[in-house]
Amino acid sequence: MDKLELDAAGGQDRLALLHSFVTVVDAGSLSRAAARLGTTQPTISRRLQQLEALLGLNLLQRTTRGVRVTEDGQRCAERARELLGDWDALATDLRAGGEQARGNLRVVAPHAFGQAQLVEPLADFLAANPEVSVEWLLHDRLPDFARAGIDCAIHVGDVDDESLVAIGLGEVTRVIIAAPSLLARHGGRAETLAEVGALPWLAFGHFYRTSVRLRDTASGELTELPITPRLTTDSLFALRNAVLMGCGVAVVSAWSVIDDIAAGRLVRLLPGWQAPPLPVRLLYPQASHLPARLRKFIELMRERLPRIAGVMPPGSQSAGDS
Repeated sequence: MDKLELDAAGGQDRLALLHSFVTVVDAGSLSRAAARLGTTQPTISRRLQQLEALLGLNLLQRTTRGVRVTEDGQRCAERARELLGDWDALATDLRAGGEQARGNLRVVAPHAFGQAQLVEPLADFLAANPEVSVEWLLHDRLPDFARAGIDCAIHVGDVDDESLVAIGLGEVTRVIIAAPSLLARHGGRAETLAEVGALPWLAFGHFYRTSVRLRDTASGELTELPITPRLTTDSLFALRNAVLMGCGVAVVSAWSVIDDIAAGRLVRLLPGWQAPPLPVRLLYPQASHLPARLRKFIELMRERLPRIAGVMPPGSQSAGDS
């Protein structure tokens, strides 16, 4: 196929070429695909040739029993389904005036926060948007949005990727806690920075390892408390459980231990000092169009996050890592 013919193929609806290709893959033969699409087998064959020429790849191998999808064809079919799904969602969204949320939303949320605190607002979102399905993926690292097909991520902590749009949802307050059993083994009291610093420590590796930054809530004074942790973990749940077992002192998100403190299973230390809160942001790649399902998810999370126990509205305090 020469350049003129290629330009003509490109001038056609390339989504239609992809749709024909995916139909052939699903049907297993050109004739069955033609029947499904209400056209002829030569037309389907010509569309496949145009698509292969545009991509410079061999997508199918013709056999006496039908067609066999090549490795490149498999990759093309996967991406084509995503593109066609996105186009259908966009077209439906626009036809509905952009107000009706439909389709699948893929969200990455922090492992602990996403299990314990965010499922309730997620359930409210599903109830309010019956035509939306959600893939709720829990891990603490930032995703590769394009490669993993992620629509948005809820992230706790700082973000320095300028290619992402970052919407402030709230700030997670943090407290210093210990088990009564640990305090009993170490003299029964820990009321000064020096006394707390001398206790065994546990570290949350995402946010602190060898020191903890603390702010005097009365004066605003900042201090750096050096620590030598007995245990360092990247799991907030593991950290909390280790503290409950008396393994050491830790700085944790307040929401994760509110019930433990109220029940006396844990004690808050140095109530006049606080680790700077951590920002919670909703992130998504820059785009000229946001589907209704993502817009409505953002609206709900902006409304609900500050109402979670242990979470303040964004900007309530100057946030920072310790």
